[in-house]
Amino acid sequence: MKTSRNTDLTDRRTAAQTAKAALLAAHRAALAAAEPTREARQAERLELAEARDARRAERAEARQAEENRLATEAAEREAAIAAEARAAADAREAADRNRIARVLEDEAARKAERDRRYAARKARQG
Repeated sequence: MKTSRNTDLTDRRTAAQTAKAALLAAHRAALAAAEPTREARQAERLELAEARDARRAERAEARQAEENRLATEAAEREAAIAAEARAAADAREAADRNRIARVLEDEAARKAERDRRYAARKARQG
């Protein structure tokens, strides 16, 4: 019977545990040594994030201002187009009224001329 396998297994287990403990100790030592630079890097990242957020807010504000300006310009264009359409409609209505007034005046003048001729004919006959 061989009992060397058991000792090998035990030796391997203890070696693995000591290696794990050594790695953990080295990792903790590295973290402790890097603590000041980690805090500095973290502060720098925080400053970069704040600057990025500020730029993002500034871009959003500029985009909103541009949208407001475009909306205002569009509203002004719409108002100008509506005013122009109203002016054109008013001009058409005025032209129609003038044309109707001229037709009525012409008709009245023709009627007056016809009545004058009728009266002159009756005066000659009578």
